[in-house]
Amino acid sequence: MIYTTSDMQKTLLLIIIAMLSIAWPAYAQNAGKSLSRHDSLLVTRYLDSVNAAPLYSQKRQRYFDSALAIKPYKASWWQQKAMTLYKQQKYEAGSAYLDSAVKYDAKKYIDYRGFMKCIFQKSYRNAIQDFWAAKFIIGDGDVMDHTYDFYIGLCYLQLNRLDSAEYYLTRSTDQQRKSMGSHWVHPLDLFYLGITYYEQENYPRAIATLDTCLSLYTNFSDAKYYKAMCYARLHNKEQATAIWKDAAHDYRAGYTINEDNAVYEAYPYQVRKHAYDGVE
Repeated sequence: MIYTTSDMQKTLLLIIIAMLSIAWPAYAQNAGKSLSRHDSLLVTRYLDSVNAAPLYSQKRQRYFDSALAIKPYKASWWQQKAMTLYKQQKYEAGSAYLDSAVKYDAKKYIDYRGFMKCIFQKSYRNAIQDFWAAKFIIGDGDVMDHTYDFYIGLCYLQLNRLDSAEYYLTRSTDQQRKSMGSHWVHPLDLFYLGITYYEQENYPRAIATLDTCLSLYTNFSDAKYYKAMCYARLHNKEQATAIWKDAAHDYRAGYTINEDNAVYEAYPYQVRKHAYDGVE
């Protein structure tokens, strides 16, 4: 079963209306206010202290708290508080601050929150809701170098909704081909689309899709690993072993998922070191 726009519209419309009914009065009441000279000087001092404090320190958090006590509707400060906590895997602590960022500027931060829920929290159903809300507010956009459909597809893959994963990942790759050409499709879109076919046990199609991925990122060890697994499922042991060894070589050379945030979080289906134990 494929979950498309009509499946989410009623729920999301209620979510968006609730979000805007909370956020807009709070923002409108405060955004037009100018700070007194005393408060402006205090905020400047606190922000200077934020920049001087270590990134992950409690001191930095407290300086943000002091600034937000004066200017609580500044969404970017809430986001900055949340971001450092997420990178420390303190998701529950960070999520409350990220909710405040969305409260005060949903258009800017709703897709970012969806990204954080998808990649960091692994809260896939909630991430899908945020990306559908982003589509409603913004349209077919992108965040962190990927389309909203990419993240929706990845979330459905992680929820084992494979037909829906295929639909949205295909939609994402098609969108990129149409707007930029085949050579600008992101390899990670093709990787997860190939994984979707692999999970559907459509191994020839998975191999073809992973080959397209590898034409764009030739040393992508994770793509080679799952290509090897496809050949193994097709009982082609010789081919599987050769590709597996090639994948191990590329992995040891550092060629894996190269997203900026992969240094903080393992991505779904990212192959771990132990998968290559014993491979020469």
